[in-house]
This record gives sequence, structure tokens and C-alpha cells, in this order.
Amino acid sequence: MSTIHDQAMNYVYQQVLQRLLSFFSRAERTALQLLIQRLVVAAGGMDNVGQFKVLVHQSGSRDSCYTLALLRAAQLTIASRAPATFQLRVATLRWNGDSPGNLQNLHRSFSALFLYDDPRVELLMVDNREVLPFDHRTAVSNDGHEASRINLLLVGHCRTWIETPELWDDAYLATAEYYSQIARWNNGVDAMISTETRSSQRHFLEGLNRAMQRVAIAGPGLVQSGFEALFPLLDGLGDDFYRELRSDDERTVWRPEGEFEACRRTSFIDINDMMVGKLEDRWPLLGEFLGFEPDDLALYQGEALFADPLISAHVRGLYAQFIEGRAYQAGVDDYARNTLADLRRKQAAEPVCEHLMCSFENVGGPEQLRILADDYLLNGFGLNETQLVCLLFAPFIDGGKGLERFLRNCHPGMLVAMPDLHRAMQGLHAPEQVLKWMTEVSGLPVRLITRLYAMGPVQLCSPTEFASDDLDACEVGAVSHVERSTER
Repeated sequence: MSTIHDQAMNYVYQQVLQRLLSFFSRAERTALQLLIQRLVVAAGGMDNVGQFKVLVHQSGSRDSCYTLALLRAAQLTIASRAPATFQLRVATLRWNGDSPGNLQNLHRSFSALFLYDDPRVELLMVDNREVLPFDHRTAVSNDGHEASRINLLLVGHCRTWIETPELWDDAYLATAEYYSQIARWNNGVDAMISTETRSSQRHFLEGLNRAMQRVAIAGPGLVQSGFEALFPLLDGLGDDFYRELRSDDERTVWRPEGEFEACRRTSFIDINDMMVGKLEDRWPLLGEFLGFEPDDLALYQGEALFADPLISAHVRGLYAQFIEGRAYQAGVDDYARNTLADLRRKQAAEPVCEHLMCSFENVGGPEQLRILADDYLLNGFGLNETQLVCLLFAPFIDGGKGLERFLRNCHPGMLVAMPDLHRAMQGLHAPEQVLKWMTEVSGLPVRLITRLYAMGPVQLCSPTEFASDDLDACEVGAVSHVERSTER
């Protein structure tokens, strides 16, 4: 029975491969053969390819679905020519920014490629530091949702009020920690595959460098090139990137415990050069075969991997209004103009630029943008506008140096309570209504505000300049050290 089942499944896999290849252009078929050669060489030859395990991260985005299709074609092509093929670990990080559309894209592409129940494929998701079988029907756990909300706020408060906020710094930390651990789980993987451009890899490393400095964990030295430096960097950071922000008894360990390799063996394989042809030529494969359904901003997949442009524009509008004393609209306009200029400087396709600007125009004006953004942040992240404005002022860190400015601008009626607020932030006795106000306005429990209060000032080191004029060939600069004092 087992032999009959195997023969039937092999026939199904051959049919999947033939249909998949029918969507490939001649250039893509050539790229596929080069990808196969690269994987076989990395495995140490065809005799070893059956023991070679590859990790690919999936977000449900257009490019991640296309990358998975390319890898699946390589896996099935080798299987049709040799006794064994490489193993594939497909993993996704669940977080509060997950959209139902992306999860459905993942499920449809997994189904179209017949990944479910293929013993050569692992389909995994990570939720609140727990590795689980992938299930598109499962929402982020309550504990995971709360941890993500708290981490976003904590990392966001680790800055001075004069710094333009980067709302998604926490996402860089969470993603990097996830890369480090998913590569070690269950005997680990041999290589991680990515089709990110050099500039996108650089952008991620820069964001990670900035976020690491904010949370006072050891920053890297000079990071050369791209993601080939990622795993050596992560190896020195431990398994908890938030350890300076939480006490030992508040930390969540990675689970299942005891199933993570102590010594990582993962390398990085860059296959961005395999992404051939024009974007519009991929839509038949994506839509007809994989069942990919784009959202309104699918054409705009910028380097800020976690940031919806409309939400980023909203944050910039609030910053202009509350910090700079300008109009909300002025901040939104600044963001849109600067983003468009950046896209054109990087020679993005004009339809991408036009689509981005149409997204702003279709919102219906600044007030409607504000309503939509408030709804998204409240429903997705549990973050209301009052708490977001508090984050912009970062009033708690470094002994509450920004507290008076925050109160004068946003809550002048609480100026009289400043002595009680400082006592509460030091962990001393304070009136119950003061403690309640702190929690409601910040979204953080008092114990974590106390931790922020005891932390020294954040002094970010700027990354080194890039010498090359070629954006995708430039070297990635990183901070050489972290200057930060922390009172315990």
C-alpha cells in the first residue's frame, strides 16, 4: 500500500512540476537550472543533496510567494532526476501586523504547490517564541498579541523625543530573533535562501543595528555586504533580544524547550540574481497558479519591510502636529514626497511610484487617513492615538527627562502631579489614580515604565557611509559600538 501511495504521490508531484514550469519563461527556466546547480554545490554534490535542508521565510507577500515557487520547482526537478532531493523548511513569523489576506495567500500557494503532507517539506509558524505547525486559520495567540504590543511600545520608548520615530524597530528585533531560532530548531537547517536585493538586505541590517542600540544589546562591528553576515552577527546576541527591557521572571523562553541546537550551522544563499524578467510577467504564475491576491499596496514593497506606507505617513503626521507644532497634513505630505523621491532615486519602476501616490489620493484626505490608521493600529496592535502620541514624546526614559515637555503639550492638567509621577516611576508609593493614568496614557504597565525610567539615554551611532554608487553593490555599514549607560 505504501508503494502504491508513493507512486501516486510522485505522479501528482510530476504534474505539479509540469504545470509550474508551464508558467516559466525561457529566462526563468534557465535561472531554475542555475539555482539547482547552486543548491547542489552548497550541499556538497548530488550524493549529499538528500540530507541538505533549506530554510525559506514566507510572509505572504508577492515576492515571497514567487521565491517559494522557484524553490519548489528546483526541489521537484531534482526529485525527478535523482533518488533524493533537498528538504525544505518553510516558516513564517506570526505578529500583530498579519493580514488575513497574506495568510490566505500562504495557504493557497502551499496548496497549489502540494506542500501539505509532503515529508520533504516542513511548514512552520512561530507565535510568541513557540514553533508550531503552520495553520492559516489560527489567529495570533492572545499572549503573542500582548507580547508584540508591549515590545512595540517598549522599543519605541527607547529614544529621545527629538528623534523621528521608527514605529517598527521592534519588528527588526523580532524577525532577527526568529531567523536565529528557526534556523536552530529540530536539528537546524543548512542554508537560508533569500531573494532580497542588496539594498533591502542593507536596509534590514541598518534597522536591526538601530533597534539593537535602542535595547542596549551588543551591536555589531562593521557589517560587510549583506545577509551573509547575518547569522554570524546573530550568533553573538543570545536567544532573547529583549533581555535588557524585562526582568528574568517576565521572559518567555523559546519552545519547545530542548529542541534548539546550541551551535548553528546555517549559511546564507543569495538567489536574487535568479529573479529574472519583468514583474508584470510573473502575475500569471502568481494569480492563476498560486492563487495570489494582491492588496491595495502589493505593487509597493519597499525596503521598510514591516511598514505600511499609509501608517508611516500617519505617524509622521502626528509627529509634525505634536512635536513640531505643524499641521498633521504637513507631516503626511512630507512623508509622501520624501518616499516618492527615494523611490525615484533608487530607479523604482514608474508604475510603483504612481501606485504609491494613488494610494494616498484614494484614502480621501488627511482626516480619513487618520481614521483608517487609528482603526488599524487599535485593532491590529491594541495601540490608540493617545498612547502613540505618548510614544512620540518618549517621556519616561532617562529619569523622565521628557516628562514635563509631554505634559505641557498634551496633558497640562497633570503638571501638578509631576512629583507623584516621578515617585511612581521610581517604584515608590504613589496615588492609585496616578498609576492608572500612567498605564492608560502609555499602554504600558507601571513596572515597565519604571524600567524605562531607570535606563540611561539612548545615543545612536550612525552607520558608516557607503562608497559605491551602485545601490545593490554597496557595503553595509554598522555601528562600531554602543554608547549607553544603564542604571540597574
